[in-house]
Amino acid sequence: QVQPVESGGGLVQPGDSLRLSCSASGRTSSSGTRAWFRQAPGEERTFVASIRWPSGGTNYRESVKGRFIISRDSALNTVYLQMNTLRPEDTAVYYCALTNSRLILSRLQDEEAYDYWGRGTQVTVSS
Repeated sequence: QVQPVESGGGLVQPGDSLRLSCSASGRTSSSGTRAWFRQAPGEERTFVASIRWPSGGTNYRESVKGRFIISRDSALNTVYLQMNTLRPEDTAVYYCALTNSRLILSRLQDEEAYDYWGRGTQVTVSS
């Protein structure tokens, strides 16, 4: 059983930075896709960013482009989300998701395409 585990959330002020980590235990493939989604209070869960294994290709939702960076450490089987210039509207529970499948571009933002999910980590941006 594959189990992603998120860490790194917290309370920060607008303009601050935060880095989330997602480590995965269990049988993960040498190819596949990992992503971050988020869910704000009262809203549906939405795509934030994804990264492909082994190519390292990345994709972002429009509102985080230029502020967030998704990266990976293959040796540690860990994915990171560096979040810079945080805004109050970034406040949400952030979830790590992964699939051992190589997703086509049109499915990267579809949460139904991901097989394994972490429990989430809270990020709160407030002054």
